[in-house]
Amino acid sequence: MTEPLYKTVIGTLIDRIISGELVPGAMLPSEHDLGTELGVSQGTARKALEELERRGIIKRRQGVGSFVAVRTPENAMFQFFRLRNPDGTQAIPDLAEEAVSSRNAAACEAGQLSGAPEKVHEIVRVRTIGGARLIYEKSVVPAVLFPGLDQRAPLPNALYALYQQAFRIAIVRAEESIRAIAADQETASALGCAVSRPVMRVERKAFDIADRCVELRSSFYVTDHHAYGISLS
Repeated sequence: MTEPLYKTVIGTLIDRIISGELVPGAMLPSEHDLGTELGVSQGTARKALEELERRGIIKRRQGVGSFVAVRTPENAMFQFFRLRNPDGTQAIPDLAEEAVSSRNAAACEAGQLSGAPEKVHEIVRVRTIGGARLIYEKSVVPAVLFPGLDQRAPLPNALYALYQQAFRIAIVRAEESIRAIAADQETASALGCAVSRPVMRVERKAFDIADRCVELRSSFYVTDHHAYGISLS
């Protein structure tokens, strides 16, 4: 079955972003110029750009043009950190502890991450809100896609901005599963709470603009005074 032309345009632009030909913030060709360059109609080019905008890969400014989306610490935090204060406002975490290491990938990790990597970087963090240790998280990424990440510690609070700026990996969506569990010894020690204390566990798979799974993250939350907020539409 022949791939629709607009998807071919999307693939071409994504390849250019991944390669670094189109960097974050770069202006894309106009619909007319893109259509001429790739041998498609202006309508096909427009459909491709609309889809890229819907997926958060580009931003379009009326009367100005289309630009590769820039992941900043602020918008990364707003989009992917979901803990909310009692009044519904977004909670802002502070980084309390961090350890970054490289190791062999576990079979379950290699089976989920793009490219079935042999080596991964693991980021272990404890984060606080208002001075209280409320979040314990482990993030695992393929070492081949994030060369030298283990040499960059301490890492910034918002990892996804770093992923794009330093490694050209732009996270655009995530899949999560949420469960209430009893804290094990490791989690209790990290959060300074009792073993078997109820905590919320969130398992995340994060995907980049090429729809590759590039991060696995396990987060454990104490939610006595906070909620995990999700907007549905």
